[in-house]
Amino acid sequence: MLDALDSQLLITMRAHPRIGLTELARLLGVARGTVQARLEKLTARGVINDFGPTVATEEIGYPILAFASLQIAQGSLTEAVRTLGAIPEILEVYGTSGQADLLCRVVARSTPHLQEIIAEILASPAVQRTDTTIALSTQIPFRIEPLLGAAVTPPV
Repeated sequence: MLDALDSQLLITMRAHPRIGLTELARLLGVARGTVQARLEKLTARGVINDFGPTVATEEIGYPILAFASLQIAQGSLTEAVRTLGAIPEILEVYGTSGQADLLCRVVARSTPHLQEIIAEILASPAVQRTDTTIALSTQIPFRIEPLLGAAVTPPV
């Protein structure tokens, strides 16, 4: 759970990703040491996963975004994940419930390139079937701020 200061700290960092600790403390109205201690605790708890830049894949030559649902052969999950991990255009893979076993976020240079990636996935005996959906536009980009505001625990 987050308290109000943790929430504001994270929201401010998201709004100003290159902000220094001193400026962050000034904006939040707390001591620099408080900000540093909070960041260390949030990082240790796994709340903050990284401090790296977010890369726009379309700006580095991968304008196609797709989601591939995969059905995996019984007992072949490890092999399937190993195959997927070797394909650089596969950005994320999630285990899912329902019709598909895995959901992959995939980027490609073009639709023919996407077809090559899907063929590479299907070349694995661990993968029985794929169902791919191409994203046409982003209606709501990744966001965390509304959740951060809602996740604040009331003081006791």
